[in-house]
Amino acid sequence: MAEYIMAAQNGRNIPMEDTIFGISRRANEMIANEGADKVINATIGALLNDDGELMVLSSVDETFMGLEPIEYAQYAPIGGTPAFRKAAIKAALKNYEPKGFVRAVATPGGTGCLSDVVANYSCPGDKILTTDWFWSPYNTIATQQGRSIATFQLFDEERKFNLADFSAQVAALLAEQDRLVIFLNTPAQNPTGYSLTDEDWKGVISVLSEQDADKRIALLVDTAYIDFAGDEDEYRSFIPLLEELPANVLPMLAFSMSKTFTLYGLRCGALICLAQSEEVADEFVRVCEFFARGSWSNSPKAGQSIITNIFADEELLAKVTEERKEIRDLLLARGRAFEEESAKVGLEILPYDGGFFASIPCDDPKAASLELEKDGIFLVPLAKGLRVSLASISEEKCRRIPAKVVEVLKK
Repeated sequence: MAEYIMAAQNGRNIPMEDTIFGISRRANEMIANEGADKVINATIGALLNDDGELMVLSSVDETFMGLEPIEYAQYAPIGGTPAFRKAAIKAALKNYEPKGFVRAVATPGGTGCLSDVVANYSCPGDKILTTDWFWSPYNTIATQQGRSIATFQLFDEERKFNLADFSAQVAALLAEQDRLVIFLNTPAQNPTGYSLTDEDWKGVISVLSEQDADKRIALLVDTAYIDFAGDEDEYRSFIPLLEELPANVLPMLAFSMSKTFTLYGLRCGALICLAQSEEVADEFVRVCEFFARGSWSNSPKAGQSIITNIFADEELLAKVTEERKEIRDLLLARGRAFEEESAKVGLEILPYDGGFFASIPCDDPKAASLELEKDGIFLVPLAKGLRVSLASISEEKCRRIPAKVVEVLKK
């Protein structure tokens, strides 16, 4: 019997249930049956307080509640309102003023940025290059559009950025393809929490600068967690380095207001390019708006209005920034607790720098995940290990996980 009855498979392998949402569903069922104190649901990619309730920046919430109907009910332009585009660039770049031509287009969250880049800067059949530890929807986005994912090893034997393998995989793919899209999720990568250093970035730029100038390379930096890595200015120090890339490499930033402004449900994001020429910058806007028109048409206006209003009021922006720092400090304290406890019990984890997630390498992630569920611990199995959402659990629960994982892995 065919797997599909009316729908076309089109080379896709579509599961009956999303892995992460399925695990979270089972966690919620155990909570309902046995109580919240018996369960650690470390699967959720959103900031929750110690009681498991969603944390929302109150200053952003107040701005939302103060919107006039025309600010949320009216259609936004396909590429976003002019004021939002300007605010998005400021939010992504902060105090840095690029030398080149900067453009921004609105997208439905950071995911929209990824789809935009795949559609416009790669061809059907191409491979998209990213790290071997990556957010699984990268693969969904690629296969949905007739592409596939290729990976390089994120870490070398010393658990440092593996520039050698990055260089090898870039060269191999460009020997097969005329163009290449690269996804680098940093700072505070999902799923590891790792951030490329400025030295790592200099290596990346050197590798890309050495490639055939006739090849076209789109470098997308997925910065979804940039404002939850640490000091917001310090973690943007790599952005000026991107302008050192040659003309055949187009650097772009995927910026998620969903994370930075706790607007998950409003699906607000922006794709930003740092082009060397006005022609490439204007082309970027044209092709992105064309793709948007044929997919989501235009992004929701409410989120755009919220961001616009925040950046139009310096006092409000300062309040939002300070409130976000308080939440970030709470998140980073959870990360430190997880690291400390892991070291104490001898659990190997990947280098964690900041952000929502940390990862544990292991040989059979799926089996380990199912075994942990018996003890009420719900983690996400990846291809090479387990992902822990530090964003969604208390510091006390962060400290409880490592010993249990060690116990299960010994089995």
